Amino acid sequence: MQDLIPLYPLYQLLFEDHGLTPTEISTLFIIWSATAFLLEIPSGALADVFSRRKLLMLGPALTGLGYAAWITVPSYAAFALGFILWGAGSALISGTYEAFVYDELAARGTSGKYASLLGKARSAALVANLTATLLAIPLFALGGYLLVGFLSVLSCLAQLLVAASLPEAVRAVSADETDPEEADGGWRGALQRYLAMLRAGLGEAATSRVVRRAVGLVALLGGFLAFDEYFPLLARGVGAPTTLVPLLIAGTVAAQAIGGALAGPAYRLPAAVFAVGLGATAGLISWGSLSGTAAGFVPIALGYGVMQLVIVVADARLQDAIEGPARATVTSVSGFFAEVFAVSVYAGFALGAVWVSLPVLVAGLTVPVLLTALITPKALPPPPEKESTHTTTP
Repeated sequence: MQDLIPLYPLYQLLFEDHGLTPTEISTLFIIWSATAFLLEIPSGALADVFSRRKLLMLGPALTGLGYAAWITVPSYAAFALGFILWGAGSALISGTYEAFVYDELAARGTSGKYASLLGKARSAALVANLTATLLAIPLFALGGYLLVGFLSVLSCLAQLLVAASLPEAVRAVSADETDPEEADGGWRGALQRYLAMLRAGLGEAATSRVVRRAVGLVALLGGFLAFDEYFPLLARGVGAPTTLVPLLIAGTVAAQAIGGALAGPAYRLPAAVFAVGLGATAGLISWGSLSGTAAGFVPIALGYGVMQLVIVVADARLQDAIEGPARATVTSVSGFFAEVFAVSVYAGFALGAVWVSLPVLVAGLTVPVLLTALITPKALPPPPEKESTHTTTP
């Protein structure tokens, strides 16, 4: 449901059609990512202390308010406010979602299914994204940005309702810990447990070599998703009209869905295979962006699909490598650095757009993808020898 947003393939064009330049649009992306990474780790620790289900409800509520601001008062200030709300909503979900799924499986003794389930879930999300992308064409023709934005807000409301219906297993509590909502001292006890979880998560991310490397790899891969923020502008640059831009973007989304679905079967492949895949991703996206034609979106889609496969596998292996109680906090550390990297990408685009064209900038971003491929064999944790025995007890 989080990706069933028909506004996704069009909001960059919404900004441009209201007079914003590529540099101004990039500054909005910086505001978005800055908000997300400032709140990423604090929200992760919050998810290790309080109800993850409730945070999964609050996230889309904030995002929906952001979309509403865009369509009701379309201006730079409203766009910036929308990105602040979207960034806050994303931070509440990031890390929380992965930890929620993993611990729910662990409570049932089936955490070994995490990689396959996560891959299928993300593929389903991308199918929803593809559906929304294709629907954006007739919706825009029928009611313009107003109709597309209104339905995107309704989708956020649906996300909230779905999150409210999810089960939530009781998480394990050790002998020297108490539930924050029942702790002596009220809010003081909750604050103490929050700080303890924050220290535990940051400590594991910093001191465990396997986890530290995995966090760094997942962060880099997540940062590369900044590519797709510029795909609509790239499509318009090759002459595609606004109503056909979503069709070109749909190919990249479909490839991501396929890549995510293959993550389960590919989970136990050697790390070198994923390194080669990232190298191929760099070449394909660079080739497609520099082609100067709509056909260039074919290699871009192929590269994006391979990268999605690697992202899901890396995320799943990180979850299996985490041993401490602060799972959402550790996961949010990778999300934090992913946002830091994304901000640097957006800043590079904002400055680079003054001197070089957008296709050259997109191609230039593939250089760090290639460099990441070189470190993947050492950074990607090996798969567990057998299904994880992490369990959760009431």
